[in-house]
Amino acid sequence: MAPIRQFEDIIAWQKAKLLTTEIYSVCKNIKEYSYRDQIQRASVSIMNNVAEGFERRSNKEFKQFLFIAKCSCGEVRSMLRLSGDLAYIESQKCENLIEECLQISRTLSGLIKKL
Repeated sequence: MAPIRQFEDIIAWQKAKLLTTEIYSVCKNIKEYSYRDQIQRASVSIMNNVAEGFERRSNKEFKQFLFIAKCSCGEVRSMLRLSGDLAYIESQKCENLIEECLQISRTLSGLIKKL
């Protein structure tokens, strides 16, 4: 495995960035501003907490930020479940995004254990 020199090398950050772009894409036509804003901010929080934690250069602080990123991942999943009930996002797309969130969460858990 190649060494991690910058946060962009972290798989969890890469996956979170892809999730964020997908969330922005599927939410662009949602008229409910508060829903759209919340899920977009939560998805951005995943990738930004990975980045910020890495830049702290302390494993203890990095782990703390990874836990926050994992929590934001749960928030996105929760919002996606709500979107299914409100018919904001097509159900199959919603399930695919939920699976991406679960994969990111597992990746973050693995990184936390490694630290």
